[in-house]
Amino acid sequence: MNAVEVRNLRKVYGTKVAVNDISFDVRVGEVFGMVGPNGAGKTTTIECIEGLRRPTSGTVRVLGMDPVHERNALQQRVGIQLQQSALQKRLKVKEALQLFSDLYSNPAPWQPIAERLGLSASLNTHFGDLSGGQRQRLNIALALIPNPEIVFFDELTTGLDPQSRRAMWELVQDLRREGKTVFLTTHLMDEAEKLCDRVAIIDHGDIVALDTPQNLISTVDVETRVLVTVPEEAVAEALARVRAVPHAIRAESKGSEIVVHGSGDALPVEVVNALWEAGIQFASLKVERPTLEDVFLKLTGRTIRS
Repeated sequence: MNAVEVRNLRKVYGTKVAVNDISFDVRVGEVFGMVGPNGAGKTTTIECIEGLRRPTSGTVRVLGMDPVHERNALQQRVGIQLQQSALQKRLKVKEALQLFSDLYSNPAPWQPIAERLGLSASLNTHFGDLSGGQRQRLNIALALIPNPEIVFFDELTTGLDPQSRRAMWELVQDLRREGKTVFLTTHLMDEAEKLCDRVAIIDHGDIVALDTPQNLISTVDVETRVLVTVPEEAVAEALARVRAVPHAIRAESKGSEIVVHGSGDALPVEVVNALWEAGIQFASLKVERPTLEDVFLKLTGRTIRS
């Protein structure tokens, strides 16, 4: 079953095409991620799915419903955390939680949610006095109050410290275990790689790749790197040895450190064996395997966009 179905979605602002005829599904119970450079179209896409924007053309179904024309019924079954949102500055945290709870027919108790997200000590704090990280955690709490079947997170961990970020990762994993569907956008590739069952990479309004993080990494020609430090007097011989191993593509030295570029899981073993057979000792060895960030950069480019 699919929780979300998108067919030929297109969104145009004047002469600018923000989303260009994309189609994809989100399966029930999976964590689905959408990643892309700034301005790639990911926020426009998620807002069309949430019913916050009307598509120029195409169809969207969330839990079998049209998010624009059946928005009131759908809102009882989904949770939405926006990238940017604001409440009245004088509204207290507990008042916001209770207010949102009153809006839904079958809300989850807000007190455990507040405790889970580290908001218990801030219940009497006004929204205007919250830090950026606290506001983000409150927005996430509000998204969970409907006891949703599907949760939308737009840049889930933006503004959070490393400890809170890891806690949000655990939250997403808990939601999956509870059988909920999670749709998230993020610009953090390690976050997408860690959390998502499948990832769609969007660029210039087009989906340029969609698969599991592992499949994306394995199918794109991205190198494994082995960094090994040898005695300075052995650098020349070590370079010659590692360049001859079967899975090495190239190797260069930076002082006493040798960087071997290649492919396959066997490369680190081949490098170690080549040095061992030559009697060359090494002080350190580090393996940098391809990541989703490598795939992302290869597909979308490395130039920062204005």
